[in-house]
Amino acid sequence: MEFKKLESGSIHEVESKFVKEWQEKDILEKTIKHREGCPDFVFYDGPIYANAKPGIHHVFAKTIKDAFCKYKTMSGYRVLRKIGLDTHGLPIEVNVEKKLGFKSKADIEKLGIENFCSECRVETDSNIDEVKKVTDMMGQFIDCDYPYVTCSNDYIESEWWIVNELNKKGLIYHGNKVLPYCPRCGTELSSFEVAQGYKEVSVNTVIVPFKVVDRDEYFLVWTTTPWTLMANVALCVNPDLEYLKVSSRGYTFIVGASLAKQVLGDDYEVLETYKGSDLVGIKYEQLMPFVKVEGKAFEVLADHYVTDSDGTGIVHMAPAFGADDGRVCQLYGITFVNPVGKDGCYITGPWKGTLVTDSELEINIIKWLKENDKLFKKQKIVHDYPHCWRCKQPLIYYAKPAWYVNNTAYKDQIIAANKKINWYPDYVGTKRFENWLENMVDWGISRNRYWGCPLPIWTCDCGHFETIGSRCELKEKAFEDIDTDNLELHRPYVDHIHITCPKCGKKMSRVSDVLDVWFDSGAMPYAQFHYPFENKELFESQFPADFIAEGVDQTRGWFYVLLVLSVLISGESSFKNVVVNDMMLDAYGKKMSKSTGNIINPTEIMSQYGADTIRFYMMYASPVWTPLKFDEEGVKEVYSKYISTFRNAYSFFEMYANADHIDPREYNIPVQERELIDRWILSKLNRLIRDVQVAYREYDLNKVTKLIVPFLNDDLSNWYIRSNRRRFWDSELTKSKKCVYLTTYEVLVALCKLCAPITPFITEEIYQRLTDEVSVHLADMAVENTDLIDEVVEERMDLVRDVCSLGRFAREEANIKVRQPISHLILPKSDEVVIGDLLPIIKEELNVKDVLFHEDMSRYLDYIIKPNFKVLGKTLGPKVKLLGEVLSNLTNKEIEQIEEDGLLVQLDGEDFKITNEMVIISLKQKEGYASSSNSKTCVVLETQLTEELILEGLAREFVRKVQSLRKDLDFVITDHINITYNGSDKIGKMLDEYYDYVMGEVLGNKLVKDESLELDDLLNDEKVTIQVERA
Repeated sequence: MEFKKLESGSIHEVESKFVKEWQEKDILEKTIKHREGCPDFVFYDGPIYANAKPGIHHVFAKTIKDAFCKYKTMSGYRVLRKIGLDTHGLPIEVNVEKKLGFKSKADIEKLGIENFCSECRVETDSNIDEVKKVTDMMGQFIDCDYPYVTCSNDYIESEWWIVNELNKKGLIYHGNKVLPYCPRCGTELSSFEVAQGYKEVSVNTVIVPFKVVDRDEYFLVWTTTPWTLMANVALCVNPDLEYLKVSSRGYTFIVGASLAKQVLGDDYEVLETYKGSDLVGIKYEQLMPFVKVEGKAFEVLADHYVTDSDGTGIVHMAPAFGADDGRVCQLYGITFVNPVGKDGCYITGPWKGTLVTDSELEINIIKWLKENDKLFKKQKIVHDYPHCWRCKQPLIYYAKPAWYVNNTAYKDQIIAANKKINWYPDYVGTKRFENWLENMVDWGISRNRYWGCPLPIWTCDCGHFETIGSRCELKEKAFEDIDTDNLELHRPYVDHIHITCPKCGKKMSRVSDVLDVWFDSGAMPYAQFHYPFENKELFESQFPADFIAEGVDQTRGWFYVLLVLSVLISGESSFKNVVVNDMMLDAYGKKMSKSTGNIINPTEIMSQYGADTIRFYMMYASPVWTPLKFDEEGVKEVYSKYISTFRNAYSFFEMYANADHIDPREYNIPVQERELIDRWILSKLNRLIRDVQVAYREYDLNKVTKLIVPFLNDDLSNWYIRSNRRRFWDSELTKSKKCVYLTTYEVLVALCKLCAPITPFITEEIYQRLTDEVSVHLADMAVENTDLIDEVVEERMDLVRDVCSLGRFAREEANIKVRQPISHLILPKSDEVVIGDLLPIIKEELNVKDVLFHEDMSRYLDYIIKPNFKVLGKTLGPKVKLLGEVLSNLTNKEIEQIEEDGLLVQLDGEDFKITNEMVIISLKQKEGYASSSNSKTCVVLETQLTEELILEGLAREFVRKVQSLRKDLDFVITDHINITYNGSDKIGKMLDEYYDYVMGEVLGNKLVKDESLELDDLLNDEKVTIQVERA
């Protein structure tokens, strides 16, 4: 057998070939059929907006999902997976409005609901191809051909069934509440939608004086929304807080006691003190006389929601625009007024027709207050204010009737279900998400829009309402003759269907609202299978999910609605494990946005560096649940450390195995019969497999990558392969040579399996070439053999590696190249037993002629010992100088005693024990030596070079230069060559003495000196020119 070379061409071109191959072989389907009859690992894919182009953050989340699905498949599970397309709601509508140039809902009504919804349906297909392109390009295995689509009739019917089930439990009701409302989109938003769109804004706040009726006294009231003052009908205090009547600036004011100084400064005199409850019932004059108010109004109320954390301790009440305002005013019987229309504009007063969130309006209102002597103070503040998550316009809180799910009735069950979920990281579930659940409110599920799942609620003038749970039920109850098999379950087609009221017999009409688009997302465990109308067994096998993953913003979005609906319908959470990735930022930690110009195009970055590189980088750069600062320098580092190293390791193996006509699979050599370095790398490998398996099971992909990189670079490439080059190059097919090939083969195969979930392309390419199997993704995941984990072997080899690392550092400090042989390496006698028969590796790696072991390293080193002033400064004070004198006279043996268990000395006539932490000890080599040390060992190199050693070093440099020329000329490793050179006398002398060594190393047949060649190169400061050609 001959091992194939890796594909040439750009990394993107190579990956594209595998995408095509996977599609032609239908590898995704094969991975599912291959595990037929195995346990299911259930994964839910959160629906992506069908009209939104995938961004780099999508690649981030999709990599997490894909990695665990691939891992579980390779671990023996059947993993069904298909993408979801979110095709309803404002994301679609807003894009259509932009395309048509619409400014408001009136434009939609003019066009006609049917025409508008037809445009919306077309828009749902606008970026599906782009979603599939990115999915394929990044190597994600997921069904894009048969996605679940939220606008399909089957999906909608399952949603109707859910609403009907909720109604059967008495959880659907109609209420008139103050809700977050978008005037631009003309619809209310749920609390978790609001959480998606906060922006930091600068606003003008005002403190205004409300005059008490028949008294020259004023309540000072603070508000951040001056536009709501026109709708004021009451003031509210905290019944338990203390309030002051003060004289200040010629006026009498009433203000919260703890806030008086903050509001008035020092310029006030206290006249009276009250409890908030004492102020209840006091009447005051209307502030802005633009709204006619009838009924009970303009008096002081009390409620504990008022605090003294800021403002004045007195709150102005506009029940049309505040949930607490509405609650308290209703409790006291205060009348209701609303001077703002559904378009967000005033319907009365001097600013009639002006949008209340218009920044100019705020200035005009303040100007009016000032001109009418009704402004006490103006102050600009910066705070977070909710904006519409789709159109980005400011929201207002607006009293509006809506349909609700009474999920708070199940609050305890929902919180209990959350406690059974495994969150990664844990604190998202136990803190952020649980806090959100503790403060949950009833879910407003109706939206006064057009393109969405029609709310399956029919109402009657008598006050009764009915829910419809299926197309069949609709056909049975419909007043009209309808064909539900061909009826599209969208507006306006369902708007004109009536049913008979079971209470009064009159016609019932469907409410015009559609469902909150988040209801679509939360219904997916059921609706993706058209449950309960079909696929009952399939649904039961795929509920609940074992694993989901999305961004941290979904804690108040998809994660929330999934949990709420599944607890209400099925009594349990619809997911068991959830990985939450944080935001993706640019390299400077800034949020990516079009306006900033730091958006990263996913197809462009994957084309440049390869999908594998991007996937691995995203997992390697930081834990996925911390913000990822996307830095191209980090991407390049990953390519170098991982992709390039992996490719080079295989290419080295392939090149020499083919040259030697070796197929390691033909060998069956027990591990116990292999050399210690083979057993060492296999011990390290099985430890890696064990630890990586644990990391995968803990849903920690960062840990997986952090384990793989040092093994691939340090253990395999820079140590095992490099240290065994002589075994690969051996001209005889010895048992040792068979072992090194077999061991390398086993390690590469295992690495392909471990890395395949994260980097599907490079592992596929290498695995296919190693095994001739169809796909690594059909293989079983690598499993550790604990019998091969050998602590003793690892300890021995790790010490050897430490020695070599320290030796190389000592060489650098002494400015001696690695190719320059040196005579002696000296090690502590205690290392001799551990290193044993591994001395040849040390000699080869450090290019030393001999290794000596000595009990007393002080023959080569001097200790430098100084007081550690940080430790001793406070305890010894001026005696530190005396200690310094004592330390300067210690012998090396006494210093070693300090390191072991301390040394007792006389200090100013008293016993004093010097311990290791009290001093700073360093080593200084003696003349003719170089040294380096760590906590485990110490190495000393003899740096004096003889003429013989210098010539041998020159020979090694000559070999290096020739090998480099061979590589530049693209010679294969078996090509013999002829060498022509010209050089200094020392070069000639070297070649005389080391002719056999040089020619043997480079496969040289002939060596000729040509003195006509110009000397244009240097080897160890000796002039030389070298040319090579195939023999």
